[in-house]
Amino acid sequence: MLDSSTVNLALYPIAQGLNITLSQVQWIVIAYMLVLTVFLPFFGKLGDIFPKNKIYSLGFFIFALGAILNSTATNFYLLIGYRCIEALGASIMMANGPAVIATLFKGKERGKALGINASLVAVGGMSGPAIGGALIHSFGWRTIFLPSIPIAIICGILAYKMLPSYIKKKTFKFDYKGFLYFTIALFALLLAISEVHTWGLKSAKILILGIMTLIFGGLFYFRDSKINYPLINFKMFKIKTFTFGNIAVMMSYMTMFTNGILLPFFLQEIVKYNAFITGLLILPYSVASSIVAPFAGSYSGKYGSRRLTIIGPAIYIIALIIFTTFNPNTQMWEIIAASIIMGIGNGCFQSPSNNAIITSVNKEELGIASGILSLSRNLGNILGVAITITLFESFRNHMLDSGLEYANAFLSSYHLTMGFGIIFGIMCLTCSFIAYKPEK
Repeated sequence: MLDSSTVNLALYPIAQGLNITLSQVQWIVIAYMLVLTVFLPFFGKLGDIFPKNKIYSLGFFIFALGAILNSTATNFYLLIGYRCIEALGASIMMANGPAVIATLFKGKERGKALGINASLVAVGGMSGPAIGGALIHSFGWRTIFLPSIPIAIICGILAYKMLPSYIKKKTFKFDYKGFLYFTIALFALLLAISEVHTWGLKSAKILILGIMTLIFGGLFYFRDSKINYPLINFKMFKIKTFTFGNIAVMMSYMTMFTNGILLPFFLQEIVKYNAFITGLLILPYSVASSIVAPFAGSYSGKYGSRRLTIIGPAIYIIALIIFTTFNPNTQMWEIIAASIIMGIGNGCFQSPSNNAIITSVNKEELGIASGILSLSRNLGNILGVAITITLFESFRNHMLDSGLEYANAFLSSYHLTMGFGIIFGIMCLTCSFIAYKPEK
């Protein structure tokens, strides 16, 4: 989270430093999230079979290697490649983190532990903008990857020494064909969403990518529905809480990323704040989330998840409505207040939803359930970035072509894109309402 939140802040200076467009710079996030996402079921399955301490610590070491390489990247394509290496490590950690917690803790303690975990995730997100903003402002964007390196190495050692091994004698079977189908379908979908504003909705390229998504997505579904060792166990989706809970998580991240990806651009390009001030203004979001998350997790462990998973999206929507009023004259306190409201919504929603989803499956499926939960989260991230950038650039280019001045075109596009974020928030709220039973 330290790394990811810093990279989001650094996209504007990276685009300037490498002389690339907004459409290109989004792939620094999308490529990372794509690799991270497609490997989640694979590493979740590994975590159910092999010693968790070895699998989990390996993720930290691979992540550290990727971070080291990122800091040496001299061009856009090298940076994309190195981010993919880093993403492999992140995928191992994200696929197994909730499963480790769910294995170690039961009942009320599990909700509390997931709440503490969500709080620490928020602390990582909180540290990123402040540390990253200072590094970018003083030393340039390449230095943003350095803080993650010692943290990853130390945590890799601690994970190996402290976590139980949970050795299970199982034969490892992996659906390599299904993995290939899944990867092709997801990549084709994301490429189509990311480039539709450049190529046009009716272009041959978009049509081909759409057909590829349907064909390989269909092949993946039919294959994994029949084999005994599926990449994703679709039978788990018969559980209403699991299915709608995961959709709600995906929509929540699409909601958050709608503003999360554009706010740093707005603050640096329109309001003209430097990277350090921008980082400090984003900081209250993570502070609020880190404070609320442990209480939300503890509450859900005692009383269930329904109330908080409905309150959270409702707060997202309020925050995004406030963001639609932003302009060059918006005061700092207004930016801080809106970020705090968004952070409270995130803190209310994440740990209760994670607790309910993980608790809804059998113990022997915790690893794969954790992988699918992370898959939903990261699909939300990827789609949030791709759809947000696509909508924003389409609106902005259309307005510029109609003769509108750049600052006004930017603001109008920003506000319209926030409107789509509000729609995602409403969808998240609806799925949460369906997913969880009313508490007595």
